[in-house]
Amino acid sequence: MIADLVLLHHRILDYFQTGGPIMPPLLVINFIMWVLIVERALFLRRLGRKTMKMVTAWEYVVKNHMPDPTIYKGGIALLVARFLQERSGNPTLDRYILDELVLTLNRSLTRFLPFIGALAGVAPLLGLLGTVTGMMTTFDVMSTYGTGNARAMSNGISEALISTETGLVIAIPGLYMKAFLDHRAQNLMKRIAAAGFYLRRQL
Repeated sequence: MIADLVLLHHRILDYFQTGGPIMPPLLVINFIMWVLIVERALFLRRLGRKTMKMVTAWEYVVKNHMPDPTIYKGGIALLVARFLQERSGNPTLDRYILDELVLTLNRSLTRFLPFIGALAGVAPLLGLLGTVTGMMTTFDVMSTYGTGNARAMSNGISEALISTETGLVIAIPGLYMKAFLDHRAQNLMKRIAAAGFYLRRQL
């Protein structure tokens, strides 16, 4: 078992070393992107669970009572809790406060999502840069040794292919997760906006 893990470690290390100088930036991009994806997924999951009905939300507003966080943890409950903290008692002013809270919450739902998309988009471009540097290495070998040194030529070709492959492997799931998180965020934004509009009419 340990020998298999050591062998796997050496294979992975050899793979990334063969990929050339583009591999470290690709690994950094991949790490940052997935940290943000996990953070957003947990955040949106928390706001999507234990949701509160609009009628219940209004009851808490009328009673001026904070929602129980052990029962309600969704976006509507968060909207109600923040509104109760900031309400002024003036219905006209409270409507403006409620509108601002809805906008603030909706902005927080899409936080980091454009950056995730940008990282996923940059990864294949870096992979393409690795393709260029790998082919340049191959041409340098050909200009020095001709076509007789197949091993040296294969190193440049491997660098080109591995960097391109790694860029695509990072980008494809990253773009999929970005679209998935966008969809979840849009659904929550609609739910919070509808709750805000309902509460605004009742004030």
